[in-house]
Amino acid sequence: MNSERGVDATDARILLALAARPRATVVALAEQLGLSRNTVQARVTRMEQGGALGSFERRITPNALGHPLTAFVTARVDQRRLAEVSEALAGIDEVVEVFGLSGETDLLVRVVAADAEDLYRIAGQILAVPGIERTATALAMRELVPHRLTPLLRRAAAE
Repeated sequence: MNSERGVDATDARILLALAARPRATVVALAEQLGLSRNTVQARVTRMEQGGALGSFERRITPNALGHPLTAFVTARVDQRRLAEVSEALAGIDEVVEVFGLSGETDLLVRVVAADAEDLYRIAGQILAVPGIERTATALAMRELVPHRLTPLLRRAAAE
């Protein structure tokens, strides 16, 4: 594997095949890609261990779990309490992602909710976290470009 990026052209081809057919066996992938079973198995294992393959969780939709609303909460944080704030946010079930940002806002918190009342409750929980100074909440009206990596994988596979 390319140590700079972590994924070379062969790895990218394997990932593209897995993206198209997530349940494909190693043998099926090897046949499709013209690689040996051992090569595919070793590369998939290395990508799993190296973090190139994320969790299965990413494929589960919050809507299927009764949480059709997505919102983004931006938060200003007392920087000395960032670790404590991160830990507290991880303890809120409806917080599905947290990103540290540069600029005037410190955190971008992606949350899911059952309805507007539930979102209000969650936003209140976030604001109550010690170390969070201010929040603003924006409701996602609809997803215009879903999470995707296929264009980047195609480029990497062509290199």
